[in-house]
Amino acid sequence: MIARIASLFRRSPFSAAKDTIAAIMVTAATLAVSAPARGADIQRVVTPAGAEAWLVQENAVPLVAVEIAFRGGSAQDPDGKEGLASLMSTLFDEGAGEMSASAFQQRLEETAIELSFSSNRDGLTASLRTLPENIDEAFRLLGLALSKPRFDDDAVNRMRGQLSAQIRRNALDPDDLAGRSFFAAAFPGHPYSRPSRGTVTSLAAVTRDDLVAAHKRLMARDNVVIGVVGAITPERLKGLVDGALAGLPEKAGLKQVPTVAPAGAGRAEVTELDVPQTSIIFGRPGPLRDDDDFIAAYVVNHILGGGTFSSRLFNEVREKRGLAYSVYSYLQPFDHGGLLLGGVATRNDRAGQSIDLIRAEFARMAKDGPTQEELDSAKRYLIGSYALRFDTSSKVANQLVQLQLDHLGIDYITRRNDLVSAVTLDQVKAAARKLLGDGSLLVVAVGKPAGLDGAETRPAPQPEALR
Repeated sequence: MIARIASLFRRSPFSAAKDTIAAIMVTAATLAVSAPARGADIQRVVTPAGAEAWLVQENAVPLVAVEIAFRGGSAQDPDGKEGLASLMSTLFDEGAGEMSASAFQQRLEETAIELSFSSNRDGLTASLRTLPENIDEAFRLLGLALSKPRFDDDAVNRMRGQLSAQIRRNALDPDDLAGRSFFAAAFPGHPYSRPSRGTVTSLAAVTRDDLVAAHKRLMARDNVVIGVVGAITPERLKGLVDGALAGLPEKAGLKQVPTVAPAGAGRAEVTELDVPQTSIIFGRPGPLRDDDDFIAAYVVNHILGGGTFSSRLFNEVREKRGLAYSVYSYLQPFDHGGLLLGGVATRNDRAGQSIDLIRAEFARMAKDGPTQEELDSAKRYLIGSYALRFDTSSKVANQLVQLQLDHLGIDYITRRNDLVSAVTLDQVKAAARKLLGDGSLLVVAVGKPAGLDGAETRPAPQPEALR
């Protein structure tokens, strides 16, 4: 395989390099899937400047994958300028240092370097993939993008226009509208209540000075987490990391975000929209990632709604009654508030029946907990499927970053399956009572649902109002 990859690269410096990236990902998937068993191979690399990166050195795959996260994200957006972090993340590769947007993109293309940026409520992320022979240039471009983004007016206006177009396009999408409405109801007055992508109006209010100030405040050396996988030694990685971060300030200036319990359990809200199917999001408070009983709660959720074809919700709503194609739940531990979230989409005339069944399963699980058979089945699945989180180099690098963000320890990959295996029936029953309480839910529906008695109803927003 490696010999074939080398021949591809010699054939053409541009197109063959792209083919190479794709080809070696097949090899990477084969090798990386055993990463959980090799969790002890994770190396903590501390650079001369004091930066830390977690590295899985894998010389058999001629690829280097890098994931970087900066804590902050859209929760740091100023009031009235929601979407600032989202807009900024689209601009890092739109020109940096002395390179214009077109020059920067052309250089990435010439060297077959894949570099992308994104944001979420709690952070900003960078993803890099490169061949080892281009690693110096890859980290040089990464460093320019992180420390010296240009924020040129034409690039700002172009990316603002793209984001605004997406917001307009999704303004009356039932799933998107349900999500926005749910977070507004669950986190009133909290930064999580605001649309992370912003609105057309809030994006229009963002200036270049706002972008420069946010970049200085969020992107700092004390605020970065790094995961690396591939054909690179620890000593070489030290110099590349210090070089990439050299232009960043030492200290971030994050504002304090309060940690809160989501509100609204027991309420139902309906946004009327003339569509044949109702989109529903439901949820209640969930654990933070550092809660002592998080693993037990994770197992409870798998049995309740996390197992795609085996969960109680799937069995009651789809298998027995055919009310929906899909119904699910999952734990969402944000940095400043934990949620147990779920969703279902069904015909308007079946919405009330679907929610009644979901509420009944939440209440039954809270009261009685899982059975021993359900627990054993869930543990087998969760242990056996864990390797799928490591089936590419990029996924492994992402996991290295997430472990650091969650403060789980460098040995967590080797401990995780044992933690799941050790969960007892008494523990999951106690976790079910704590997680589900009285079974009450915050329910947000978009459509024309029948049977949601007592729901607060409002008309669909007009497109102009979303701006």
